[in-house]
Amino acid sequence: MKLFFKIVYESFVQAIQSLVGNKLRTFLSLLGITIGIFCIITVKSAVDSLEFSIKDGFNELGSDVLYLDKMPWNEDPGQNYWKYAKRPDPLLQDYETIKEKSDLAKATAYTVFTGGRTIKYKSSAVSQAFIMGTTFEYQEIQNLNIYKGRYFTLQEYHSGSNKLILGYKAAEALFNNIEPIGKEVKLFGQKYTVIGVLEEEGESMFNFINYDEVIWVNLNNIRRFVNIGEKSRIGRLLNIKAKPGVDIQVLKDEVTGIMRSARRLKPTEESNFALNELSMLSQVLDSVFGVVNIAGFIIGIFALIVGMFSVANIMFVSVKERTNIIGIKKALGAKRYIILLEFLIEAIILCLIGGIIGLVLVFGILKLISAVIPFQMFLSFTNLLTGVIASIFVGVISGIIPAFLASKLDPVVAMRG
Repeated sequence: MKLFFKIVYESFVQAIQSLVGNKLRTFLSLLGITIGIFCIITVKSAVDSLEFSIKDGFNELGSDVLYLDKMPWNEDPGQNYWKYAKRPDPLLQDYETIKEKSDLAKATAYTVFTGGRTIKYKSSAVSQAFIMGTTFEYQEIQNLNIYKGRYFTLQEYHSGSNKLILGYKAAEALFNNIEPIGKEVKLFGQKYTVIGVLEEEGESMFNFINYDEVIWVNLNNIRRFVNIGEKSRIGRLLNIKAKPGVDIQVLKDEVTGIMRSARRLKPTEESNFALNELSMLSQVLDSVFGVVNIAGFIIGIFALIVGMFSVANIMFVSVKERTNIIGIKKALGAKRYIILLEFLIEAIILCLIGGIIGLVLVFGILKLISAVIPFQMFLSFTNLLTGVIASIFVGVISGIIPAFLASKLDPVVAMRG
């Protein structure tokens, strides 16, 4: 073991001497390794960061929740647009039917969305406000964190009372530093009391619903001012959460049967609704990001191949320059494997230096990009490890032949130079 560490140390010193003694040659040779690692890890990190942000935004949908909609999430909407456009929207009657007949659903919630309204507090106002009206069970399904205040009571829901909950940014825009809880605001030409403020979600371009800017009222309240019937042009969402231990696919089968029966569809007729879940989005994303990762990998591989030949060239030159020293070492009793390890480790160290430079560049670029886009890009430990392993692998491949040739040199011939 002591001998191995001595070989590693000497190889490291020789690699540094090679760098210092032949700066331009070594720099140009390591450039391929640096560019290759930079390309592969930048693409992987960008894709991973993007995927994480999108999936984190989708996570608010819940992995144990079904979403009844007109069209499936795993199809291109443009492909069969007219087919899906003719389907009926999920209605309040569908919510009531599933709530009454499902044995596997823990909770079912119906939500409507509308915009183009103005909410006022004294001289402050938010125009084009995003209004969300939900049934009482919505909080049980989405489990939104209330920063201050409280949720609607059951009595407030059934009576449709003028109470609302504000998103963090909506509250900030209306009240600034004033305490919002208990204050009266004006919406739909009526006075509403603020009973809660949601916890800030933060900036993300991938949040499925922007809860930071929401004005949240209960469904029995909003239906007094907004037409939520079949012909109305408003956003709708029907959420069905599975009971603990119930497989989402089993729940989907049950809800499919309930809905087909409720909509009086014949056995031969296709369902005129879609039941979506988070995994469908994940599958679509995985296939897209898989293609992007492969593209980045191919670009990086070509750069690494160039770098591999460059490092191999350095090692051949290094063997040639140190032929006399190799001969002396072998004459003094150095084994073939020691000479082989010495040059192989030197090649690995050179490639690691190139790889580390590439990883430092990746880290810097991701930091710069994160400063100008609305989501965080990061270099994960897995990608960092991938870069290091790729550098070591390239070092082994590029150094193995020069190291093998060095180890085979005849000591007498080598000393003659």
